[in-house]
Amino acid sequence: MRLVGPSGEQVGIVPLAKALELAQEYDLDLVEVAANARPPVCKLMDYGKFKYESAMKAREARKNQAHTVIKEMKLRPKIDPHDYDTKKGHVVRFLKQGDKVKITIMFRGREQSRPELGFRLLQRLASDVEDLGFIESNPKQDGRNMIMVLGPHKKKTEAMAEAREAQAARKAEAAETAVESRRDRAPDEEVAEASSEEPAEA
Repeated sequence: MRLVGPSGEQVGIVPLAKALELAQEYDLDLVEVAANARPPVCKLMDYGKFKYESAMKAREARKNQAHTVIKEMKLRPKIDPHDYDTKKGHVVRFLKQGDKVKITIMFRGREQSRPELGFRLLQRLASDVEDLGFIESNPKQDGRNMIMVLGPHKKKTEAMAEAREAQAARKAEAAETAVESRRDRAPDEEVAEASSEEPAEA
């Protein structure tokens, strides 16, 4: 077999007995890493540590993996300005987080005969958030509803990285404020302590 040492160095082609002897000498495991090679390749390693590190890397990769989520926002064709601003705020937040947003206009009664109202509302919303997202699926009628999908300009991974940076910056700022607050309090405490030590007049 071809043997690789614990630091990745090439030991060379050695018989199995010699490889096992070296593994015992180094107090390591003899692990076959390329069974189909000719001759097979084995490596001296701490297999328990190797498995643990591999599991930790896989866990970290899953943690950083971006899952695109489709959020949904429902509106009425004759929505009032305040409600519109609130709904738009949610859409802005979703897009900033790197998520897609499915916008649904719900028609009731006679509103179904005025689909242009829903279309104009969707176009207005898309225009209002064009800095953060784009129309991924154009408005289309689906029974009593009209649906449009907005996609974010930012990738989910970028949005997650920015959120982590912002959180770290907020923590650092809070820590700095706390230190400054303690510094500001210190002179006042010294003055109070000094005044309490002054002897009382006879």
